[in-house]
Amino acid sequence: MSIAENISHVHDRIAVAARRAGRNPQEIALLAVSKTFPAGHIRQAYEAGMRIFGENRVQEFATKAEAVRELREAQWHMIGHLQTNKAAKAVELFSAVDSVDSLKLAEKLNVAAQKIGKKLAVLIELNLGGEEAKSGIAPDKPELEQILEAAPQLEHLAIHGLMTIPPFTEDPQQARPYFRKLRELRDKIGARKLPGINMDTLSMGMSHDFEVAIDEGSTCVRVGTAIFGERTRT
Repeated sequence: MSIAENISHVHDRIAVAARRAGRNPQEIALLAVSKTFPAGHIRQAYEAGMRIFGENRVQEFATKAEAVRELREAQWHMIGHLQTNKAAKAVELFSAVDSVDSLKLAEKLNVAAQKIGKKLAVLIELNLGGEEAKSGIAPDKPELEQILEAAPQLEHLAIHGLMTIPPFTEDPQQARPYFRKLRELRDKIGARKLPGINMDTLSMGMSHDFEVAIDEGSTCVRVGTAIFGERTRT
């Protein structure tokens, strides 16, 4: 199928999952994970109605940014691990960083955003599976509380939710406990009504498991393969 047909099919899947969970499909944003795919694929997705795109690497997106500059309504999200030394460039390129995993990174982003007069949307990434190969903050580590407490001083960041990538399994149902844990943690943080913190976004669920994520409360699903096809392994 074409990219446009794939997007339509994904929207249908989102709608079915949302209705099954008693939710409004309009509450769930679809983010197209365009990492490794060329600008032409992004343009096709944009023409099919996509407006939110996710990239994993600053340098890779920098090489595509000029080619997609004319897509005026597009939002570019950094969804991969971000090194602090690339924070300034990320602030220039992206409208949001969905993978903040340390107070140091949050502070670097805040300074960079201040310098260019920008309010940067961010999500805090949590590593709920304890996987050493993945980035994200373990929920029991002090780093999470440090970011939450520092939020009022991070005036050029808009912290508006949480993101996670659960351990991969062939069975999507195996991801459910991780999605549920993220939702419960979001609810606990939201109930504290902390200054500078808005917990309206739960970014969780990818091509193979986003229906389960929607069932557990996801407000943004990150879909790459089901839209653009399989990536070439290098």
